[in-house]
Amino acid sequence: MAREIITSPRVTPMRSAVNHAVKAGGFVFVTGVTPFKGSERMAAEIAKGDLVAQIHQVMQNMQAILEEAGSSLDRAVKMNVALTDMSRYAEFDATFRTYFKEGNFPARQTTESARLAHPDFLVSIDCIAEA
Repeated sequence: MAREIITSPRVTPMRSAVNHAVKAGGFVFVTGVTPFKGSERMAAEIAKGDLVAQIHQVMQNMQAILEEAGSSLDRAVKMNVALTDMSRYAEFDATFRTYFKEGNFPARQTTESARLAHPDFLVSIDCIAEA
């Protein structure tokens, strides 16, 4: 099975030993997408304390990565969501659902994580989508 490394120039480069995504076996496996805004690591911004803004940024970053791989959110099969505060689940869900046509939601698991990779992150989402 051939693998293709996917990197989007519209998304902040990864600092850790991971890629934005890997395309293999007819699927795109997207690494946990973060709410960094900007294509330059040193100039990237975070909407500190604003969960809704961070969700929108994560989903915009996800769209960019999937587009780079020749896919889209409409082709998302499974997503894993990490929230730092599960009491804000309803707020998360209301924002998340705006990115999908009614009835075309991916399978999803949402868990609470005490800490994410950056102290200002409130959300991170990974994704498996059809290529």
